[in-house]
Amino acid sequence: MYDIMIVEDDGKIAAMLQSHIRKYGYNGVIVEDFERVLDRFKEIEPHMVLLDINLPSYDGYYWCRQIRSFSTCPIIVISARSGKMDQLMALENGADDYMTKPFHYEIVMAKIRNQLRRAYGDYAAKSEERVVSQSGLLLYPERMELHLNDKSVALSRKETVLMETLLERCPRVVSRETILDKLWDDAFVDDNTLSVNITRIRKRLAELGIEHALETVRGSGYRLNLVWKDESAR
Repeated sequence: MYDIMIVEDDGKIAAMLQSHIRKYGYNGVIVEDFERVLDRFKEIEPHMVLLDINLPSYDGYYWCRQIRSFSTCPIIVISARSGKMDQLMALENGADDYMTKPFHYEIVMAKIRNQLRRAYGDYAAKSEERVVSQSGLLLYPERMELHLNDKSVALSRKETVLMETLLERCPRVVSRETILDKLWDDAFVDDNTLSVNITRIRKRLAELGIEHALETVRGSGYRLNLVWKDESAR
């Protein structure tokens, strides 16, 4: 499931966007603290951002620049400003598309699907695409997708890095220190933060029908056990 972050200070519009996003099978997350947009982005690690320009404290151009300083996540600006200069500024600050209010929600969804395909799906660059696999479980790091048989799930950036680390060492134990180095570059992280990310991986595996594969090895780290079946090998 793709996570789409909604940065819109009109509660009614934000709720309508979230409703339509969920209708199409995506997860819409509404940002409510407009002074912590970048913090929420790092927490959610969305696959896409819907971003208004007229926001409290800092405008959408500012947040677009902040996100672009470290992420290539697709950004669609949705604004009541219809001037050419506003659209130019949005694109110059890193936005991928621009829509003016009022808008038709089905057109918004079409643009969302198009950007997701370009970034992660059918239209994404396929040249020299890496695949990390074990017994039919396929991880596409550039797409941030995990596949097994005829099922697939979308991953966040950290989930992708963690899954790649586990797959590459499967079925060996991966130490806690190795995971911390991969995910946070030696920054201090408490045990709860690491546990949350492990729980997310277990949830993604469960969405593929894989249960009890990720084992906690007390005092050592974590191990991915080959408990799933590769139906394509039959």
